Amino acid sequence: MNHRVAVLVLDGAKPLDVGIPAQVFASRPTMPYEVSVCGAAPGLVAGGDGLSYHVAEGVEAFEHADTIFIPGYRRPATTEPPAAVVDALRAAHRRGTRLAAISTGAFALAATGLLDGKRATTHWHYTRDLAGKHPLVRVDENVLFVDEGDVLTSAGAASGIDLCLHLVRRDHGVGLSNIVARRLVAAPYRSGGQAQYVPRSVPEPLGDVFAGTREWALARLDGPLTLETLARHARVSARTFSRRFVEDTGYTPMQWVLRARVDLARELLEVTDLGVEQVAARVGLGTAANLRLHFQRILGTSPTEYRNTFSS
Repeated sequence: MNHRVAVLVLDGAKPLDVGIPAQVFASRPTMPYEVSVCGAAPGLVAGGDGLSYHVAEGVEAFEHADTIFIPGYRRPATTEPPAAVVDALRAAHRRGTRLAAISTGAFALAATGLLDGKRATTHWHYTRDLAGKHPLVRVDENVLFVDEGDVLTSAGAASGIDLCLHLVRRDHGVGLSNIVARRLVAAPYRSGGQAQYVPRSVPEPLGDVFAGTREWALARLDGPLTLETLARHARVSARTFSRRFVEDTGYTPMQWVLRARVDLARELLEVTDLGVEQVAARVGLGTAANLRLHFQRILGTSPTEYRNTFSS
């Protein structure tokens, strides 16, 4: 039986946020899903960006849904979702329905109380508003999406694609998620990586300061890299290098090196059969225990679990 997805359109709904799950999970021969779009009530819903939506169903559509998506909408910090929607989302969750918010849809999900005590994210422009309005939610502004099992949230619109692909991968494995990604012409798994192309958790630089030194370091992750070594390559003092590096990337040099090493380890776990000890040595982390420690801190998983999930 196909997995049933409901996409909730609220007043001010952002067209791209609505369209992403509607297209990703649209019924087709390769997809074991069926999708419907609904509103707080049947009829016309005024969306954002000059578009409106005519929906045939209201929240009664939740009764048959296995997953409900809550796309982002305008003015979330000052707009309360309808009480009927909040009640219906809570009831659906009690029945075991999975709830997923895209961008500012996290505000409507947070209004249910189901994110209290849990990690969540939203568009970076609204993370402080979300934390201020719902102080029991542990807002993480540095991630593309957060999976808390039966409640999920994502950052801006494009991150909604990452969240959808993550759910397809979670439901049916990497093969189907890669098929969907190719159809969308999207990165198969931007936050977690996949068999051919691994994303980098090292931060994108805001400028070009020390870009040459960063490139030089990425080619030498298996060797000793210290603050002094990096500063010497950049031909500045260690103090100057550290200060300007943080300004450019938001990370200290050694935090950046650690994340780069973990990223390389992710790639090796995906595309090679090297043991965890060998991977640790290849990326400059020394021992399997050290690799496991940093994997857990940065990715929230172990190297073995990561390989089982993301290797081809």
